[in-house]
Amino acid sequence: MHACQMHAFQDTEKKNDMSLQARVLHAFLSAAKFSKDESQLNAKQAGDVICAEQSLDLQAQEPWPQPITLYQPYEVEQILLPDNANCLAVQAFLKMCQLDFQIEPRKNAEFMSPSGRVPFIKCGTKLISEYDGIVTHIGSKGISLSDHLDSAAKVDMRAYLSLVNNVFVNAELYICWVDTAILNAVTKPRHGSVYPWPLNHYLNWQKRREVIKKLNVLGWYNKSLDEVFDDVRKCCIALSERLADEEFFFGKDPTEIDALMYGHIHALTSSPSFSSNQGIIATIRQFPKLIEHMFRIKHRYFSSEVQNKIAEEFEIIESPSRDTLKPNELDALVFGHIFTIITTPLSNNKLAMIVQNHPKLVNLCKRIETSLFSPQAIDSQTNETLEFKN
Repeated sequence: MHACQMHAFQDTEKKNDMSLQARVLHAFLSAAKFSKDESQLNAKQAGDVICAEQSLDLQAQEPWPQPITLYQPYEVEQILLPDNANCLAVQAFLKMCQLDFQIEPRKNAEFMSPSGRVPFIKCGTKLISEYDGIVTHIGSKGISLSDHLDSAAKVDMRAYLSLVNNVFVNAELYICWVDTAILNAVTKPRHGSVYPWPLNHYLNWQKRREVIKKLNVLGWYNKSLDEVFDDVRKCCIALSERLADEEFFFGKDPTEIDALMYGHIHALTSSPSFSSNQGIIATIRQFPKLIEHMFRIKHRYFSSEVQNKIAEEFEIIESPSRDTLKPNELDALVFGHIFTIITTPLSNNKLAMIVQNHPKLVNLCKRIETSLFSPQAIDSQTNETLEFKN
């Protein structure tokens, strides 16, 4: 009995030993399998990262669908102050990035936009709206105006971008949709000008309700006009101090904040439709550095465009008329403008230089001056008048 128990115990111990060995072997194999699986997983993740990076590189290197199409409201009869500022900012940004684009005005651009705000651009099959979204999308393609900045400067730039968006945009919305004088004299007629009655009144009411709701949430709706001007003045102080004596806000090269500031300063000080609100214009003109900054960008990135348009008009006017026997109304109008441009002394003579490149126009001006305004011509006209009276 005792021998049987010992034998059973030995069999059990042997089974236990084999179970232990089996468990150790199983654990070892499991660990090896886990290590292999983990290595494969890490390799897969590394491959995914490499593929993602290669995908981003390919995305950044793929050619742009040139030219980019920029959609915005009609400038002359429709666009409002905040939209005009944003459209000018996007145009300046694209020019600074040396990207070709063409402007397509649409009366319903606001409703065509993915976000309901203008401007928006079309790049291939993609539609990207608003300044921040456009800057981000173009940055994802490997084009950025702030790549040369260090991390601290980029943080500062984003802070100034936020400041401009929080102050200038809200101030422009307030002026357009809350200030009664501008609302009735400018905003309603312009915003509803492209829509028939009574749709124009409904869309004006709908837009004003949306703007008031936004300004109310941000704490701007209950401000007085003087408080709005004071907020703009404080913002201009901070921006002017940052600009100091530099060409641009972050050195000799423009960045995203320069394009954005150009749009707002130009829209606020140069829009003839909003010239009745002298308060905001007077506030900004207290900061000549910001005005000079705006003109610097306009001269560098927009002057050639204006000159080309003028030159094209001159080429059209310069074409010889079928009726060259006697001057007509067009000759009189052209003479008035050309004579004024050539003879008026200005600090910048670029416009006169453009005219001088069209000798036919200059000769036309000289002929009219000689035939109608010389002393001999005046005496002759006087004698003819006296003879007629006699």
